[in-house]
Amino acid sequence: MQTIFHVDELEKWGLALGNAENMLAYCEESGEAVKIELLANGIAVRALSAEGSDAALLQRMAALAEKGVVFAACRNALRAQQIEPEALAPFAVTVPAGVVELAQKQQAGYAYIRP
Repeated sequence: MQTIFHVDELEKWGLALGNAENMLAYCEESGEAVKIELLANGIAVRALSAEGSDAALLQRMAALAEKGVVFAACRNALRAQQIEPEALAPFAVTVPAGVVELAQKQQAGYAYIRP
């Protein structure tokens, strides 16, 4: 199972993380291979920065990242929010454009979920 979660609102992070945690738990229990990416654009990129997120969210993200979940931030959104890529949590990666990442993942067979 390959899934990309699209998060573009700060308020949606809790729901998105819960969805990813549930999917990961199901796949671990059933033995199904899984690839999960959470793509942040718009104001939601703030949650991936050490300064813009709360500790509980970052802790949940880090735990998921340790299990192979990818957290990607749109560089265009980072620029718009005046966040330097170096300010992101150590587990986060950047992609040039969030919309391109979403399209490429869907072309590669990833399911698209927007919590």
